[in-house]
Amino acid sequence: QVQLVESGGGLVQAGDSLRLSCAASGRTFSSHAMAWFRQAPGKEREFVAAISSSGGFTDYVASVEGRFTISRDNAKNTVYLQMNSLKPEDTAVYYCAAGYTPQARGRYHYNYWGQGTQVTVSS
Repeated sequence: QVQLVESGGGLVQAGDSLRLSCAASGRTFSSHAMAWFRQAPGKEREFVAAISSSGGFTDYVASVEGRFTISRDNAKNTVYLQMNSLKPEDTAVYYCAAGYTPQARGRYHYNYWGQGTQVTVSS
């Protein structure tokens, strides 16, 4: 069982940066692939970024490539999402998720989810 708690969201202006954190409980964090998803009002939850259990592989949706960076610290049981050059269209609730399938973009690959953290980008 893995419990996930996100933090770091907030209200920022376009062009600003934020770093989201996701702290995981349990001793199996390092065996899980991790991902960030987001859900804007009235829209489906969408994949943002994923990282393999070792951190050696990362994947991004095209709309954030070059602006967002996913990373993890297995010693701290934490995954991060560094978000730079934020745009109003990045406004959403951001969720972290844990699963066993590497290189996965589908929500159904992830077994554990956090409660989400709100990111709001004003223009």
